[in-house]
Amino acid sequence: MEASSSGITNGKTKVFHPVAKDVNILFDELEAVSSPCKDDDSLLHPGNLTSTSDDASRLEAGGETVPERNKSNGLYFRDGKCRIDYILVYRKSNPQTEKREVFERNIRAEGLQMEKESSLINSDIIFVKLHAPWEVLGRYAEQMNVRMPFSFIIHNKETFFNNATRSRIVHHILQRIKYEEGKNKIGLNRLLTNGSYEAAFPLHEGSYRSKNSIRTHGAENHRHLLYECWASWGVWYKYQPLDLVRRYFGEKIGLYFAWLGWYTGMLFPAAFIGLFVFLYGVTTLDHSQVSKEVCQATDIIMCPVCDKYCPFMRLSDSCVYAKVTHLFDNGATVFFAVFMAVWATVFLEFWKRRRAVIAYDWDLIDWEEEEEEIRPQFEAKYSKKERMNPISGKPEPYQAFTDKCSRLIVSASGIFFMICVVIAAVFGIVIYRVVTVSTFAAFKWALIRNNSQVATTGTAVCINFCIIMLLNVLYEKVALLLTNLEQPRTESEWENSFTLKMFLFQFVNLNSSTFYIAFFLGRFTGHPGAYLRLINRWRLEECHPSGCLIDLCMQMGIIMVLKQTWNNFMELGYPLIQNWWTRRKVRQEHGPERKISFPQWEKDYNLQPMNAYGLFDEYLEMILQFGFTTIFVAAFPLAPLLALLNNIIEIRLDAYKFVTQWRRPLASRAKDIGIWYGILEGIGILSVITNAFVIAITSDFIPRLVYAYKYGPCAGQGEAGQKCMVGYVNASLSVFRISDFENRSEPESDGSEFSGTPLKYCRYRDYRDPPHSLVPYGYTLQFWHVLAARLAFIIVFEHLVFCIKHLISYLIPDLPKDLRDRMRREKYLIQEMMYEAELERLQKERKERKKNGKAHHNEWP
Repeated sequence: MEASSSGITNGKTKVFHPVAKDVNILFDELEAVSSPCKDDDSLLHPGNLTSTSDDASRLEAGGETVPERNKSNGLYFRDGKCRIDYILVYRKSNPQTEKREVFERNIRAEGLQMEKESSLINSDIIFVKLHAPWEVLGRYAEQMNVRMPFSFIIHNKETFFNNATRSRIVHHILQRIKYEEGKNKIGLNRLLTNGSYEAAFPLHEGSYRSKNSIRTHGAENHRHLLYECWASWGVWYKYQPLDLVRRYFGEKIGLYFAWLGWYTGMLFPAAFIGLFVFLYGVTTLDHSQVSKEVCQATDIIMCPVCDKYCPFMRLSDSCVYAKVTHLFDNGATVFFAVFMAVWATVFLEFWKRRRAVIAYDWDLIDWEEEEEEIRPQFEAKYSKKERMNPISGKPEPYQAFTDKCSRLIVSASGIFFMICVVIAAVFGIVIYRVVTVSTFAAFKWALIRNNSQVATTGTAVCINFCIIMLLNVLYEKVALLLTNLEQPRTESEWENSFTLKMFLFQFVNLNSSTFYIAFFLGRFTGHPGAYLRLINRWRLEECHPSGCLIDLCMQMGIIMVLKQTWNNFMELGYPLIQNWWTRRKVRQEHGPERKISFPQWEKDYNLQPMNAYGLFDEYLEMILQFGFTTIFVAAFPLAPLLALLNNIIEIRLDAYKFVTQWRRPLASRAKDIGIWYGILEGIGILSVITNAFVIAITSDFIPRLVYAYKYGPCAGQGEAGQKCMVGYVNASLSVFRISDFENRSEPESDGSEFSGTPLKYCRYRDYRDPPHSLVPYGYTLQFWHVLAARLAFIIVFEHLVFCIKHLISYLIPDLPKDLRDRMRREKYLIQEMMYEAELERLQKERKERKKNGKAHHNEWP
């Protein structure tokens, strides 16, 4: 509820106090009582003016006047009384002088106070310090519907609005000030775009370090408190102080860290189960009948995996790979895939509940974004054609439907073209793998020659990673171009369109090779004597004799580790290097002693600005990781564990970056994580489908199951233990007559090194008839049984998991019961308070009428 008076409830007594008319106050019974707030400043140093309202008296009692202290901390004007709420930076040599003068003259006309300072490093750089007086803050706070928790009365006007709110109000004012005559010549953003101003930012609240211990002397300021309690690496195991984060950086950034912390916490059970699946494979390795048969198959000779240069090999040579495959492809894999599909749903459903609690605690339940302003680019493009806005009733630029459709078609064509570029890059990687496997097979080093397939996969993954990173740079520029081509009407529409394009580009770019290995590698190669070839030249790559799952595991492991390492370096390493280089130049030019005398605005200007797209990069990194954690988790159960370890570092790394390496971002409000939630739901659905196909097609789970129940020693007995797998390896291999090789496929070796005489037959992975059958190399009945079982498994798995997901979504309410009760209780108290206030007003009016002798009949009450 918003009103112009405040009230508190204490038992049955309700007290009302008049307050300033310029501020809309939120009645909040929970914050009106005497219990300490979550944003309690008890840890702040008593001398800090940002802590409580009676700090000034404390300072004066200690023998230090307020202005003297304020002059030295770089957070106030020269008089030490006016707090700096916002900083603008420009260069005197910039030719846009007239626009700045008009803009600054209009700033003063709005009631903002201004003061200028030259840079101590470069006299060409000018800092414009802005301060909003109480009257301006109150007037615009009412216009912006700023809602403030309020206990009794305003004790101190200087501390009633916290620094983040003050900066947000000043930024709101600056976005509506004209710099030239004309309809569209308005707003700070345009002046930043055309170079009139070089930078604009709110100030950090002093240094994040202190000579004194926070335990004995308290925190010097909120930035110092955040560093010690949140951004320091020593507190990695503690909960995040989300209320402090929200107070300093705003609700939007606070919600990001709340979501990241929730996601990290939910990864603990997934990582534990994934590690259990891996350890289960380790403990059952010695009992695996399939691995035993592979390791003991010294008399089974496998056909070459490439043309000419690849030799014949014993099946027992792939013993190590068979054991590694069992670590990831074992009896617990299906259970883990179902668990992760359910986990993704539980994570999203419980996040909705967590977000509801946060929204209530941060007073975001009833908050709605104000009517968004039209983007300046949209106004400039369509200013000639206008129509009435149905909400505001004012004329606004209008984009014709045909124009919008044509732009969307061009944009969609650009997206399709870029996806084709990704497919072309994957095709290039496929050709590299096909060509390189023969090259490595003829390599002079025995280590590489004997492990040609592993070497091919490893180098292909590394090259693929480099291509991914290079294409990401291109995709960002293309997504920006296509989004601007669409001409979105508002900033939120622009942000949503850009987000979808970037996610689509990067998701396809990152996962295309993984999809190829999972579902296409070794599936369409033909058979010895009739290989399928690319452009009738290169023979398609086959899977390792132990299966294709080992290739998929290598692809996911290498890409995931390299991607996370690179992202962490770019997030922290790059700003650290940039800031270090700036400090080094200052020391070289002015000497190290000048550093300590820099005011706060100079220190903040030398920090790195926040990303141009806000939290986009942070969300995108985590969403792509979520995809890796869920989409192919059946092939790589350790993915949640790697994600968990990365996120524990990521939280503190992002916190350190926000507090120490970046300028303070403008605080902004948000109710949720926006379009990213819908993307997470889409990934959750896709993960069910992909994991069903990975288990059914990529792994050997279904062929083993069919053999155990239909063809093995236990056929018809309803058992599927390890004893039922005896003979599986031999049954899964077909026989090929070496004399049937094509001329270009015939190996250089005749295989006499195995038995002293040239080989007549070799084996390969497939279910085909022998060469002496009526239909040589035709599919066997077992092949069709396996294919039918795979299709049946996919259908049953998907329907079962989707039913479980929908059931969980139905059973878990979006609002916790205690929160729903608190909201109803609050609504009831507000209604009671309004009723009693109205009753008191009517009784007072009745007494006044009686006193004046103007009583009326039939008056209520």
